[in-house]
Amino acid sequence: VGHDAHLLYTLSALQILAISSSLSDPRLNKPAITSFVISLQNPDGSFAGDKWGEIDTRFSYCALSTLSILGTISEVDVDKCAEFIASCKNFDGGFGCLPGAESHAGQIFCCVGALAIAKRLDLLDVDTLAWWLSERQCDGGGLNGRPEKQADVCYSWWILSSLSIMGKTD
Repeated sequence: VGHDAHLLYTLSALQILAISSSLSDPRLNKPAITSFVISLQNPDGSFAGDKWGEIDTRFSYCALSTLSILGTISEVDVDKCAEFIASCKNFDGGFGCLPGAESHAGQIFCCVGALAIAKRLDLLDVDTLAWWLSERQCDGGGLNGRPEKQADVCYSWWILSSLSIMGKTD
């Protein structure tokens, strides 16, 4: 309350309401939230995080997840969003925050998650991406987010969730 609206905070708030079984609270203004998300989609299918316009595949995930929770996903151009995400795919099968940006495990989760919500997992190079994600395991057993970086426990979530969505945890 009292801060600029942002997709990250919007999704987090809705997730909290979902966990607490409060999505039917009459104070939740679903049309206003949906309108806010719609206003952030760009002609190329990407989403800005807020009115200031930063573009990042994290926001594509946040937008589709938010609208999916609200049951209003058909209000945005889901196909165009999936096309934008596909344009962020790299030669290694991974995804960056923008077209041409370095593959990163956190971004990959956002892209795989968004494509799953959009029902467009066909846009993934599943075998190459699963290989890249598996290569994130370091000598000590932990996982890193990109090559030549230290392991961090947060990447266990991003990587294993992505592999699970793709059916590659065996």
